[in-house]
Amino acid sequence: MKKLLVFIFIGFMAQLIDGSLGMAYGVTSTTLLLTFGVAPAMASASVHLAEVVTTAASGASHIKFGNVDRHMVLRLILPGAVGAFVGACFLSNLPGDLVKPYVSLFLLTLGIYILFRFLSQPITPPDGKKLTNKQLVPLGLIAGFFDATGGGGWGPITTPVLLTKRNVAPRKVIGTVDTAEFAVALAATIGFVLSLGWGQVNWFWVGTLMAGGLVAAPIAAWLVRIIPSHLLGVLVGGLIIATNARTLLNAWGVAKETHPVIYTGIFIVWSIALFATIRNHRKIPKPKQVVS
Repeated sequence: MKKLLVFIFIGFMAQLIDGSLGMAYGVTSTTLLLTFGVAPAMASASVHLAEVVTTAASGASHIKFGNVDRHMVLRLILPGAVGAFVGACFLSNLPGDLVKPYVSLFLLTLGIYILFRFLSQPITPPDGKKLTNKQLVPLGLIAGFFDATGGGGWGPITTPVLLTKRNVAPRKVIGTVDTAEFAVALAATIGFVLSLGWGQVNWFWVGTLMAGGLVAAPIAAWLVRIIPSHLLGVLVGGLIIATNARTLLNAWGVAKETHPVIYTGIFIVWSIALFATIRNHRKIPKPKQVVS
C-alpha cells in the first residue's frame, strides 16, 4: 500500500509541475523511477505510456481554461510525433548521452535569458504575430526526438524556446506545449512497443503514474490561468536552470560533494528573483478605470 501511494504521488507531482510550468514530467518521473532501480529503457517506456493518458487529460484541461494556441498546436503535433517515434525506435543506437550536455548548455543559457527577461523587463502583451512553420516544425522534430531518447525533453526544449518569443502569452505557451505532448507521448510509446515489446512496460508503474497525473492535470491547468505571466516566466526560467545544471554537473564530472552547494546557490538566486519580480510588479501602477 505504501509503495502504491508513493508512485501515485510521483505521478501527481510530475504532472503538477509539467502542467503548470510546461515541462519536467518525463524528467521528474523518470528520475524518481531510476532511484528505485528501474532500468532506463523500462522507465522511459513506462513513463511515455503513462503520459499518453496524463497528457490527454492535461490537454483537455488546458483547452477548457483557454490556455492553448491552436495555430501552434497544429504545427507542433506532427513533427513532434515523428521525432519521438524515430527517437524511440533507435534509442539503443543513438549517442544521446554525448549530445545531451550540449543541449543542456543551450537550454541553461535560455533559462538565464528567460529569468532575466521576466525579472527586469516590463511585461508587454503578445504582438499577435504567428510563428511560422520554419520556426515550429524543426522545433517539434528536435524536441520530440530528444524526448524519446533522453526520457524527457519535449517540454524542456519547446517551452523555453517559445518563451523567448514575444508572440504568445506564457500561459498559452505552457498550455500549447502540454496539449501537443499527447501526440509525442503516443508516437514514442508506439516506437518503444515496436522496438522493445510490451515486456518492457511495468503496468503497476504505468497505472499509478496515470492515477496521480489524472488528478493533477486540471489543477495545473487552473494554476496556469491564474498565475501572473511574470511569475510563470521566472518559475520556468529557474526550473530550466536547475534541471540543466544537474545534467551539466554530471557530464562535466564535477565533484559530488560540491553539488549541494551549487544547488543551494541556484535555489537562493531563484528565490531572490521570485521576490524581486513580485516586488517590481507591485510597483507598476494599475490603469485607472474610466467612469462613464
